[in-house]
Amino acid sequence: MADNRSFLGTGIAFPVRVGPHGGLSLSSAEQSITEAIWLVLSTAPGERVMNPEFGCGINTLVFAPNSAATHAEVAHHVHEALLRFEPRIEVLDVRVTSAGDLDNVLLISIDYRVRDNNTLNNLVYPFYVTEGFGRTGA
Repeated sequence: MADNRSFLGTGIAFPVRVGPHGGLSLSSAEQSITEAIWLVLSTAPGERVMNPEFGCGINTLVFAPNSAATHAEVAHHVHEALLRFEPRIEVLDVRVTSAGDLDNVLLISIDYRVRDNNTLNNLVYPFYVTEGFGRTGA
Protein backbone atom coordinates (compact mmCIF):
# COMPACT_ATOMS: atom_id res chain seq x y z
CA MET A 1 0.00 0.00 0.00
CA ALA A 2 1.44 3.37 -1.00
CA ASP A 3 1.94 6.07 1.61
CA ASN A 4 -0.80 8.66 1.03
CA ARG A 5 1.04 11.20 3.19
CA SER A 6 3.41 12.07 0.32
CA PHE A 7 0.71 14.30 -1.16
CA LEU A 8 0.59 16.29 2.05
CA GLY A 9 4.28 17.05 1.72
CA THR A 10 7.13 18.07 3.96
CA GLY A 11 8.41 21.59 4.34
CA ILE A 12 10.15 24.02 6.63
CA ALA A 13 8.27 24.32 9.92
CA PHE A 14 6.40 27.53 10.70
CA PRO A 15 7.39 29.45 12.64
CA VAL A 16 10.91 28.81 11.43
CA ARG A 17 13.01 27.19 14.14
CA VAL A 18 16.19 25.19 14.59
CA GLY A 19 15.74 21.42 14.67
CA PRO A 20 17.35 18.97 17.10
CA HIS A 21 20.37 18.44 14.83
CA GLY A 22 21.08 22.13 14.18
CA GLY A 23 19.31 22.43 10.82
CA LEU A 24 15.94 23.93 10.06
CA SER A 25 13.03 22.10 11.64
CA LEU A 26 10.69 20.37 9.19
CA SER A 27 7.01 19.53 9.40
CA SER A 28 5.05 17.02 7.38
CA ALA A 29 1.57 15.65 6.79
CA GLU A 30 -1.25 17.23 8.80
CA GLN A 31 1.17 19.37 10.83
CA SER A 32 2.40 21.04 7.63
CA ILE A 33 -1.21 21.84 6.70
CA THR A 34 -1.91 23.39 10.10
CA GLU A 35 1.24 25.50 9.83
CA ALA A 36 0.37 26.51 6.25
CA ILE A 37 -3.08 27.70 7.35
CA TRP A 38 -1.49 29.81 10.10
CA LEU A 39 0.98 31.19 7.56
CA VAL A 40 -1.78 32.18 5.11
CA LEU A 41 -3.83 33.87 7.84
CA SER A 42 -0.82 35.63 9.38
CA THR A 43 0.45 37.08 6.10
CA ALA A 44 -0.97 40.30 4.70
CA PRO A 45 -1.21 40.57 0.91
CA GLY A 46 1.81 42.50 -0.33
CA GLU A 47 4.20 41.26 2.38
CA ARG A 48 5.92 38.76 0.13
CA VAL A 49 7.96 40.47 -2.55
CA MET A 50 8.02 37.50 -4.92
CA ASN A 51 4.36 36.59 -4.31
CA PRO A 52 2.53 39.83 -3.44
CA GLU A 53 -0.96 38.32 -3.74
CA PHE A 54 -0.26 35.65 -1.08
CA GLY A 55 -1.99 36.06 2.26
CA CYS A 56 -5.29 36.91 3.83
CA GLY A 57 -6.82 40.39 3.93
CA ILE A 58 -7.95 40.26 7.55
CA ASN A 59 -5.18 42.65 8.55
CA THR A 60 -7.24 45.45 6.97
CA LEU A 61 -9.88 44.84 9.65
CA VAL A 62 -7.64 45.28 12.68
CA PHE A 63 -9.43 48.55 13.61
CA ALA A 64 -12.92 47.34 12.67
CA PRO A 65 -15.63 47.16 15.32
CA ASN A 66 -16.35 43.78 16.89
CA SER A 67 -19.68 43.36 15.11
CA ALA A 68 -21.59 40.78 13.09
CA ALA A 69 -20.62 42.60 9.89
CA THR A 70 -16.92 42.40 10.79
CA HIS A 71 -17.30 38.72 11.68
CA ALA A 72 -18.83 38.04 8.26
CA GLU A 73 -16.10 39.97 6.46
CA VAL A 74 -13.34 38.15 8.36
CA ALA A 75 -14.95 34.79 7.54
CA HIS A 76 -15.14 35.74 3.86
CA HIS A 77 -11.46 36.80 3.72
CA VAL A 78 -10.35 33.60 5.47
CA HIS A 79 -12.45 31.32 3.27
CA GLU A 80 -11.25 32.95 0.04
CA ALA A 81 -7.58 32.93 1.09
CA LEU A 82 -7.64 29.25 2.05
CA LEU A 83 -9.44 28.29 -1.16
CA ARG A 84 -6.77 30.07 -3.13
CA PHE A 85 -3.58 29.24 -1.24
CA GLU A 86 -4.10 25.86 0.45
CA PRO A 87 -5.14 23.29 -2.19
CA ARG A 88 -4.56 20.32 0.14
CA ILE A 89 -7.75 21.08 2.07
CA GLU A 90 -11.46 21.53 1.45
CA VAL A 91 -12.79 24.34 3.64
CA LEU A 92 -16.07 23.14 5.15
CA ASP A 93 -16.93 26.07 7.41
CA VAL A 94 -15.48 29.28 8.78
CA ARG A 95 -17.08 30.76 11.89
CA VAL A 96 -16.04 33.94 13.66
CA THR A 97 -17.06 34.60 17.25
CA SER A 98 -16.07 36.99 20.00
CA ALA A 99 -13.80 35.59 22.68
CA GLY A 100 -16.11 35.98 25.67
CA ASP A 101 -14.94 38.81 27.91
CA LEU A 102 -12.25 39.96 25.48
CA ASP A 103 -13.84 42.49 23.14
CA ASN A 104 -10.65 42.82 21.11
CA VAL A 105 -10.28 39.11 20.22
CA LEU A 106 -12.13 37.29 17.46
CA LEU A 107 -11.88 33.52 17.33
CA ILE A 108 -11.80 32.21 13.77
CA SER A 109 -12.85 28.56 13.77
CA ILE A 110 -12.06 26.71 10.55
CA ASP A 111 -13.47 23.26 9.81
CA TYR A 112 -11.70 21.54 6.94
CA ARG A 113 -11.13 18.18 5.32
CA VAL A 114 -7.73 16.99 4.14
CA ARG A 115 -8.32 16.06 0.50
CA ASP A 116 -5.80 13.23 0.41
CA ASN A 117 -7.20 11.15 3.24
CA ASN A 118 -10.60 12.71 4.09
CA THR A 119 -9.48 13.51 7.63
CA LEU A 120 -11.66 16.15 9.28
CA ASN A 121 -9.85 18.84 11.25
CA ASN A 122 -10.59 22.06 13.07
CA LEU A 123 -8.32 24.99 13.76
CA VAL A 124 -9.03 28.06 15.90
CA TYR A 125 -7.06 31.17 14.98
CA PRO A 126 -7.21 34.19 17.32
CA PHE A 127 -7.48 37.53 15.55
CA TYR A 128 -6.88 40.67 17.60
CA VAL A 129 -8.82 43.79 16.74
CA THR A 130 -8.13 47.09 18.46
CA GLU A 131 -11.45 48.85 18.09
CA GLY A 132 -11.24 52.51 18.91
CA PHE A 133 -7.47 52.75 19.01
CA GLY A 134 -5.93 55.13 16.52
CA ARG A 135 -9.21 56.94 15.91
CA THR A 136 -9.82 60.55 16.80
CA GLY A 137 -12.68 61.14 19.18
CA ALA A 138 -12.85 57.49 20.26
